[in-house]
Amino acid sequence: MPRFAANLTMMFNEVPFLERFGAASRAGFRAVEFLFPYDFPAGQIKDELDRHQLTVALFNMPAGNWSAGDRGLACDPASVSQVRAGVATAIEYANALDCRQIHLMAGLRPRGASEGDMYDTYVANVRYAAAELAKHDMTLLLEAINTRDMPGFYLNTSRQALDLMEAAGAPNVRFQYDVYHMQIMEGDLATTLKKHIARIGHIQVADPPARNEPGTGEINYPFIFEWLDAIGYSGWVGCEYRPKSTTTDGLGWMRPWTS
Repeated sequence: MPRFAANLTMMFNEVPFLERFGAASRAGFRAVEFLFPYDFPAGQIKDELDRHQLTVALFNMPAGNWSAGDRGLACDPASVSQVRAGVATAIEYANALDCRQIHLMAGLRPRGASEGDMYDTYVANVRYAAAELAKHDMTLLLEAINTRDMPGFYLNTSRQALDLMEAAGAPNVRFQYDVYHMQIMEGDLATTLKKHIARIGHIQVADPPARNEPGTGEINYPFIFEWLDAIGYSGWVGCEYRPKSTTTDGLGWMRPWTS
């Protein structure tokens, strides 16, 4: 059976962030994920995790000025020092929250940078982040994001992500496979998952076209969930979707997989 993690950035928005941990636990989740924890002291988040017996599946490294439009900085030749400072911050939080996987966002293509400079910068930042995480027995995750939701994002397909992982050559780097993004960009979900499952460290789900709950769009999620079992995936499945109404009202899709 798949093991689901509630994405607290997108789910349970009916309550403030620190209250979402309890809401997720009451809804039956045993793990959570979120974009960023840095607006809160790590101790406050850890108290909520302990109180509700939750595991953190992953979160993102600092991604620049999100409100100003940054979506990560790892491909930006002008932001190497900022990326490296963010690696240290993320590790500090991950140790405090007992989180073993952290995602490094590639970022939007910076104006004026050549393809070669972006590629070299991204690979170097992946190598640096992976080496730092390895000191703490942590895994670095890379995610490809579709060009419709995030125009200009540097990493867009599974092939590109896997090739960059190969170039980085770090053993603790894994692909964060988002079914929603990859359906939009390339389809062929089952074959890609099976072929590369050993290199996939985390899976996320939502249903195109509106990025709502599984079962509200074009993907055959009962097949996908059974397929994950069949190919031996045992990690968390992050629910990174926008609830159509309230979060709890939309959780009926999950009951056959958690009962």
